[in-house]
Amino acid sequence: MPDQSLPQARTPDSALREPSREPAPHGGHGVSRRALLGTAGATGLALGAAGAGAGYAAAPARATALTSVGSSRAAFHGKHQPGITEPLQARGHLAAFDLVPGAGRRQAAALLRRWSATAERLMAGEAAPHGDTDVARDAGPSSLTVTFGFGHSFFARTGLEEQRPSALDPLPDFSSDHLDRARSDGDLWVQIGADDALVAFHALRALQKDAGGTARVRWQMNGFNRTPGATAHPMTTRNLMGQVDGTRNPKPSDADFDRRVFVPATGEPAWMANGSYAVVRRIRMLLDDWEKLSQAAQEQVIGRRKSDGAPLSGGTETTPADLEKTDARGEYVIPLNAHARITRPDRNGGATMLRRPFSYHDGFDADGTPDAGLLFICWQADPLRGFVPVQRKLDRGDALSRYVRHEASGLFAVPGGAAEDGYVGQRLLEG
Repeated sequence: MPDQSLPQARTPDSALREPSREPAPHGGHGVSRRALLGTAGATGLALGAAGAGAGYAAAPARATALTSVGSSRAAFHGKHQPGITEPLQARGHLAAFDLVPGAGRRQAAALLRRWSATAERLMAGEAAPHGDTDVARDAGPSSLTVTFGFGHSFFARTGLEEQRPSALDPLPDFSSDHLDRARSDGDLWVQIGADDALVAFHALRALQKDAGGTARVRWQMNGFNRTPGATAHPMTTRNLMGQVDGTRNPKPSDADFDRRVFVPATGEPAWMANGSYAVVRRIRMLLDDWEKLSQAAQEQVIGRRKSDGAPLSGGTETTPADLEKTDARGEYVIPLNAHARITRPDRNGGATMLRRPFSYHDGFDADGTPDAGLLFICWQADPLRGFVPVQRKLDRGDALSRYVRHEASGLFAVPGGAAEDGYVGQRLLEG
């Protein structure tokens, strides 16, 4: 879990504060689900009696304004796909799909067209193009993002092996791996994030239904983060170990951010221009063992204060760590095997990645051990220069390694954003 923070501020989309009166695209309903706010309680019985056919079209012309959390909206179309540089969301779903036997390039292209159309509408706060379940009818966009990627196996399934990027070669084995292959990899990958749990589930269900007879769910995982606005001011999130997690994340304002996170417009293969590579790891935290440590011992493992995330060498959360500082006994204040020391980019040949994780909790084992930890997601222009060298370094002596276990893994090529009249992956599938 490299020691790197994400931008936290959000600007609500003021355009969503009034109900849309324009015809809906893709043949869907013409009224935004957020237009029902303030009226759903009064009309619920009538809508129930009228049946699903009334749907969103029964909404009145005026509605109560959404809160800033509900109205915040991310753009689907753009240079890059959504869900990469946006601030952390409160709820997340990750899913991998495998194409069914007999489905090839043509069927995959049709699926990505459907998925893109659905994602565009849901991210705008509209109903799904068809068969909407009404799960999110009272909500706005709530910062919903939907991101699509391709796994290594996708290219053989679709006859596109020559277009498979070399950066998508399988990750090497690591000593901390205890991987469940059934919950790893996959032909297609979907990342969903939102600040409302119902909005996130609504998107997951809509995309799963869209897959129809083309693809089947291989695995699916659920995650969460602190809800925006839950603290007095934006803060770096904490993980389930109670540690501030994400302090040294690269920021979009950094001069070299795009070079480190995104494939250049002139990169290879051409269809990956402005895209990125996502490494996904389900990292179980051995919380029973971790919580037996004193706070001082936990801070020695991480190399940072638990209270505020500041390095043990002093200062605040954002103060650069002084790795040469010693105590009265001549020992390093930040131990040689501290997580914060080992993950420093300048200690890993400049390796940098943008971390955008979710915490997870999937219940308890029979002996009461919590099945909880981190859905680790990191973004980079080349995983062989981002994730791999850092993980190899962690393998060789990170003090945190004895308290975590990597149980699932995936690597996905995430192409650039869809054009206004196109869909994600179009350049690959129609090139």
